[in-house]
Amino acid sequence: MAIESDVVVVGGGLAGATAALSAAREGAHVHLISANESTLRQASGLIDALGYPDPDADGGSTARGLLADPFAGVDDLPENHPYRVAGADALREGLALFDDAAGDLYRGGHTDRNALVATTAGRAKPTARYPRSMAPGVVSDERPMLLVGFEADTEYDAPLAAERLEAAGVPFDVAGATIAFPGDHRADAAVTRLAHALERDERVAGGHGGTAGEGRTTRQRLADRIRPHLGDAERVGLPAMLGDARIEEVRADLSERLDAAVFEVPTGPPSLPGIRLSDRLFDALDEAGVSMTTGTPVVDFASTGGAGGDRIDRVVIDRNGARIPYSAEQYVLATGGLVGKGLDSTRERATEAVFGCHVPQPDDRTDWSGEGAFADHAFARFGVDPDGTMRPLGTDGEPEYENLRAAGGVVGGADVAREKSASGVSLATGLVAGRTAAEET
Repeated sequence: MAIESDVVVVGGGLAGATAALSAAREGAHVHLISANESTLRQASGLIDALGYPDPDADGGSTARGLLADPFAGVDDLPENHPYRVAGADALREGLALFDDAAGDLYRGGHTDRNALVATTAGRAKPTARYPRSMAPGVVSDERPMLLVGFEADTEYDAPLAAERLEAAGVPFDVAGATIAFPGDHRADAAVTRLAHALERDERVAGGHGGTAGEGRTTRQRLADRIRPHLGDAERVGLPAMLGDARIEEVRADLSERLDAAVFEVPTGPPSLPGIRLSDRLFDALDEAGVSMTTGTPVVDFASTGGAGGDRIDRVVIDRNGARIPYSAEQYVLATGGLVGKGLDSTRERATEAVFGCHVPQPDDRTDWSGEGAFADHAFARFGVDPDGTMRPLGTDGEPEYENLRAAGGVVGGADVAREKSASGVSLATGLVAGRTAAEET
């Protein structure tokens, strides 16, 4: 017997979570199936909407292509871009849904304008929403800045990042320093281990004189090591590892000790801001009554034909060798693109991995990519081609399955990496896919 729901969402990233939440808030009983832990846990935590609508040949890194207002650039996008397909209000409504679910964890909802957030690469990244812990690091703030990295973190060169920000012409003085993280930790200690040391304010050996224990906790020793580099800086950026559940306590404590606003700089995976966001969104799904199955990929499906066209009847997951069917009135596909493995690729064709939906692409594989790493590559826009309710279309221009919708990276038509639009596309298409799916139940 199949496990029944009104809507089944396949995929547990930002698009899948948005679709599930959108459908649940329309009154549908939703089940979300994810093959792995949410991809949000590997993401930076920044929510991009549209940073570069017309990226130039060097990847859109120049200021002349930067969009101050992401909403103002939507009408200039190609007609098959997910924002145009999902509708004029989809991005705004998707961000509103995100704001409600994320609550006080995020900032940026007070304005339509992009913020520029300093990154570990020394770039000013345009983003529509950013974690509260990163707020003092926005580039529009003209207070002097110190970036601090740790000796064991070879991927973050804080002095180099500071040099790049200065070269980019930021309106403030910025310096960088590299220090040792306090305590006896392995050189390859996980970022979560260091975050827990800060959150618990663990005692470390080698304190200074004074009252018992003074200077002998992780936070105090960290402040002691930063202070000689502080100079005139009024804000201090540290890698995004300042705790988990008690991050604001850690930031406030360090800020008081240094007499400077301490903030997090977004880092690569594993990403604590991404983990925090994933936890917050999945809490929202719990509160909305969404049931979830994680760690179990969809390995098969069954469909039926009828007067209204083909319909998905059920999907089948693999749980430790047992095949378990899930049935619903409506389905949402949110499995990601080529990177997320929602699309498969061989030397001949790119295909959608679960339902075999049509993926428009050049017949000649040599046309999949341009010359140079930062060229306009066709493969970056690969994905299913949906109608206005996000139903994937076949080669005949008709929906492949009457009750299947798509959201996020599996939807084609956008080079989200160059545009800086990945999160916004997930929110806009997830909102529409989930809402229209619920309306059909």
